[in-house]
Amino acid sequence: MWYVYLLRCADNSLYTGITISLERRLIEHNECNKKGAKYTRVRRPVHLAYSEPQPNRQEASRREYQLKKLTKAKKEQLVHAYLENSKNKK
Repeated sequence: MWYVYLLRCADNSLYTGITISLERRLIEHNECNKKGAKYTRVRRPVHLAYSEPQPNRQEASRREYQLKKLTKAKKEQLVHAYLENSKNKK
């Protein structure tokens, strides 16, 4: 299973990426200077703001491309809905 994710950076920006392990990738973005993205290295700490599962890498990459084209306002709507949905499941 692949995941598309959005990270909330310390400067309140959003970073979009794909991975097969959200937990590992979050650690890499926050702690590893070689495996973390250049963008997030200078905007630490980062927190998971949104994720969605995808069946394979191709679909994850396709969805990542779609999310990267969204405006910041549209991304914020996705994050808000995701967080609300997460609260309601608890």
